[in-house]
Amino acid sequence: MADEFARIRRLPPYVFAEVNQMKARLRAAGRDIIDLGMGNPDTPTPAHIVDKLVEAVRDPKTHRYSQSRGIPGLRRAASSYYRRRFGVEIDPETEVVVTIGSKEGLANLASAITTPGDVILVPNPSYPIHPYGFVIAGANIRHVPHGPGYDFLAELEYAVRHTSPKPVAMVLNYPGNPTSEVVDVAQYEKLVAFARRHEMYILSDLAYAEVYFDGVPPPSILSVPGARDLAVEFTSLSKTYNMAGWRVGFAAGNRRLIQALAKIKSYLDYGQFTPVQVAGAAALNGPQDCVEEMRTLYRERRDVLVEGLHGIGWPVPTPKASMFCWAPIPDEFKHLGSLEFSKLLLARADVAVSPGIGFGEYGDGYVRIAMVENKHRIRQAVRNIKRFFKEYREEQALKPAEALEEVR
Repeated sequence: MADEFARIRRLPPYVFAEVNQMKARLRAAGRDIIDLGMGNPDTPTPAHIVDKLVEAVRDPKTHRYSQSRGIPGLRRAASSYYRRRFGVEIDPETEVVVTIGSKEGLANLASAITTPGDVILVPNPSYPIHPYGFVIAGANIRHVPHGPGYDFLAELEYAVRHTSPKPVAMVLNYPGNPTSEVVDVAQYEKLVAFARRHEMYILSDLAYAEVYFDGVPPPSILSVPGARDLAVEFTSLSKTYNMAGWRVGFAAGNRRLIQALAKIKSYLDYGQFTPVQVAGAAALNGPQDCVEEMRTLYRERRDVLVEGLHGIGWPVPTPKASMFCWAPIPDEFKHLGSLEFSKLLLARADVAVSPGIGFGEYGDGYVRIAMVENKHRIRQAVRNIKRFFKEYREEQALKPAEALEEVR
């Protein structure tokens, strides 16, 4: 028997596991670790959503198998959301499928539309399911450099010219995870025109659409005329309504892609637990003041984090959206790479972040800092990092003197 299965062999070691194991050891030793690593919301789901879940759970009819494509009420709620938020009309019968979180939807659609050997264009750095959902499906990935310092459209054109066979699809993610990058409708128009010109599909991850700051709502690619001819978009309730553990979202857009996702899901699952879907509909249809409260919370945390890091000499950019700060590694630590720098922050500052290499090779000069602790804890994290930087610089200053003494 083979020591390792073929599809598993195509998956690289999980970079984050090393940091997570170190974090667990330090906590077991009694260290107070401030965890800014995983993008896991730390505030409760709004009460009216929880109440709707409880109400639905008490109805025994909801305990039976659900529908793999999602209950009609949630599909209609998703359609209403697109109309209200983006001015886009979505047919809840043919252009929406409920997913068990956007991650599941992306992975299952990858399996539905990919033939082994197909080439997919994926931004690098990128959230791991974007490339590896297709890797698991047997596709080949063409990594496209993305983020600060890169012209993504130019990189896409270069990738297409130098890729054989021709790519069949590309992945987009705005607001970006991990980069926090945002685009406007004009940029989406260029990306749709690019995909049409090269006859490829677009899979757009819109999980952070509602986590934006400074009053500029991120657009949907489906608002571009003709985008539904080739694009599907994945949305999650995880971040918008603090429902990460509930695992519910939806895909909307191109009917052919939606039909493919619905068909493969009909073989793989019976849909998310019905009460969770009922509560999801209540979230989308109900009062939205909780969403503005969420934005205010992350905006305040962002400001505390960015201003604090600037104050200690770490000039990180201010994210316009998402719950992440994509922070360039300070110059004096760049030689270490993102994994070793992340381990240093854990060991010396009791602060956990995500190493950029975990999102792709072009992310190795960065760490992702998640704003998932309260402002008091974020301030404490900044103080810890400041102390570590000071100690490290003092240690480095002593090294030349120590080396000279050894020579003598």
